[in-house]
Amino acid sequence: MFKSLIILCFLCPLLLSIASAQTKTAEDVTSSEPASTVAFPGKFVDITAKSHLLFNNKASHTPTKYLIETMGSGVALFDYDNDGLLDIFFVNGAPLASTMPKGTIPQKTDSKYWNRLFHQKKDGTFEDVTEKAGLQGIGYGMGVAVGDYDNDGYEDLYVTSYGGNRLYHNNGNGTFTDVTERSGTGGSGWSTSTAWVDLDNDGLLDLVVLRYVKWDFDDVWCGEHREGYRSYCHPDIFPAISALVYHNDGDGKFSEVSAKMGLDKPGKGLGIAIGDFDRDGKIDLAVANDSMLEFLYRNKGKGTFEEVGLPAEIAVDGEGRTYAGMGIDFQDFNGDGLPDLVITNLANQKYALYSNNGDGSFTYDSYMTGIGGMTLLHSGWGIHFLDYDNDGRKDLLVAQGHDLDTIQLNYPQLRYKEPMLLARNTGKGFVDVSSQSGDVFHQAWVGRGLAVGDIDNDGRIDAVVTTNDGPAYLLRNETPTSNHWITLTLVGHRSNHDGIGAEIKITTSLGAQYNIVSTAGSYLSSSDRRAHFGLGSDTNVKTIEIHWPSGIVQTLKDLPADQILKIDEPAGTPAKR
Repeated sequence: MFKSLIILCFLCPLLLSIASAQTKTAEDVTSSEPASTVAFPGKFVDITAKSHLLFNNKASHTPTKYLIETMGSGVALFDYDNDGLLDIFFVNGAPLASTMPKGTIPQKTDSKYWNRLFHQKKDGTFEDVTEKAGLQGIGYGMGVAVGDYDNDGYEDLYVTSYGGNRLYHNNGNGTFTDVTERSGTGGSGWSTSTAWVDLDNDGLLDLVVLRYVKWDFDDVWCGEHREGYRSYCHPDIFPAISALVYHNDGDGKFSEVSAKMGLDKPGKGLGIAIGDFDRDGKIDLAVANDSMLEFLYRNKGKGTFEEVGLPAEIAVDGEGRTYAGMGIDFQDFNGDGLPDLVITNLANQKYALYSNNGDGSFTYDSYMTGIGGMTLLHSGWGIHFLDYDNDGRKDLLVAQGHDLDTIQLNYPQLRYKEPMLLARNTGKGFVDVSSQSGDVFHQAWVGRGLAVGDIDNDGRIDAVVTTNDGPAYLLRNETPTSNHWITLTLVGHRSNHDGIGAEIKITTSLGAQYNIVSTAGSYLSSSDRRAHFGLGSDTNVKTIEIHWPSGIVQTLKDLPADQILKIDEPAGTPAKR
C-alpha cells in the first residue's frame, strides 16, 4: 500500500503526453481514423438509494492510526438463492479504541458493524436479509470469496478478517450455517483476499487465503511528531507472512497444505487472481503483494506449485522496482488467447499491466497501452476487466483513493479521495473515458472493494463499490449501445459445480475472445461467476469452446446473441494438452 512517494520522474511528461494523445472523443475522429481508437464513453448511474441498498463500512478510525483502519473491506456479487438475480454481500469492520491491548481481536459489538446480505427482489430493489441468513459475522472483516465447495448447487461464502476467518455453508433455504470449526478453515493472523479454485483437479474447490503482515495493536508512531502529521505506518516495518491453503477433502473438511503445495512463500498479499498463463491446462495463481516482489505461482501438476514471478518478469515494474500491489485481475485483454495481468498500486507508481508473451514471460506494458500515463497520480484498489460497451474488448474499471488521509499535506498534487477510473480498450491501447461516463466519475471517494456483474440481466456489466469508512455504491451500466452480448453460466459435473478455472473461447466475426471462469480478482471482493462477452454487431456466436477443469473439451456452434445461456459439462474423456 505504502511506497516511498517519488515526485514526477523524467518519464512522466512523456507518459502524460501519450495518455493525452490517446484520449479522443467521437467528435475528434476524422474519416481516416479507425473507429476502434474512439474514446467511446460509458454511462454508469448511481442507483444505490433507488435500490434500497444502504450499507456503510465502519473502519473505526482512531488518532492512533492503526494500519488496519486503512484497508476498507470487500463485496460479493452472487446468486445465493438461485432465482437468477444477483444478490450482494458486504464485509464490515468492528469498533477500535485509541488504546488496544496487544493480542486484542476486535468484535462486532453493535449491529452497525455487521456484515450484510442484501437479497435482490424481482423489482430490482434489495432487502436486508442478514439476520435471517445468519451472516452477521464476527471480528474486523476484510474480504469475501464465493464458491460452491460441496457441489450441491448453492453458493457458499468464505469471509476473512483480522484474527480469524469464517466459512458459511449455504443451506439452500435462505440460511447459512457457520461450519468453520468442523471444516478446519478458521486460520489465524490478518487474512485479506481469498480465492476458490480447484488446485489439483479433483472436482472440489480448494481455498487459497492471503495474509497481509504479522501485525498487532502496538502503539507505533509513524510520521512527523507534530499535530496533524501522524500517519499510518509503512508495511516495510512489519514482517511478511505466508498464505493459508486449504485442500478440500470432500467430506466437509479441509486440510492446510500451503507448504506441501509450495504455496507458502512469505508475502504481503492483498490481491489474488487465477489463470493458466502458460497454457498447459493447469490453473496458476497471481498474487499482488504490497511493497515487495509480486508473486506468480506456476502449477506444476500433481498438486504442487513453484513461484516464478521474477523469471516471468511480473515481480517488479518496468524500471525494476517494487510497488504497492493491491488489486489484481488475470484475463486476456488483447485477444491473443493468453491471460494478461493488471495490478493496481499507489500514486507515483503507475498501475502495472503485463502482456503475456506466450513463452512463460510477460512484458510490462503500462507505458505503451496508456495505463501508465492515466494512473500516475492515482491510487487503485479494486480493479476488473469488463466489456462495458459490448464491443468485444475488455476494458478496465478501478476503485481509487489513497491510503494516507494526510497525503495532501506533503504532496499537494495527490488526493485521499479520488473518482473512479474507466479505461476503454481501443484495440490499440487504453483511453481514459471516466470524465465522459457519468456523474459517478466526478465524485471523490476513498474507494476500496469492487465487484462486477450483470445485476439487472440486461447484458451490460454493472458494479458495486465499497469505500473506506463510507457508503457502498451500486452502479448500473446504462451505456447506450446497439452492440450484442452473451453470458454463459457453466455447471460442472466432473469438474467443480461452478466451473471455476474453465477456459472459454468464443468466435465471432470480430475474432476470438477468451475468459477464465472465476469469482476471484479485484481487491477483497468476489464477482459474478458468469462469463460475459460483448459481440459487437454480431447477432450470433459462431463457436463456443470450453476447456473444463476436468480436461473435457466442449464445443457449441451457432448460438443466438443477447441471452444468458446455461451450459452443462458433458460426459466424456478428458483431452490431452
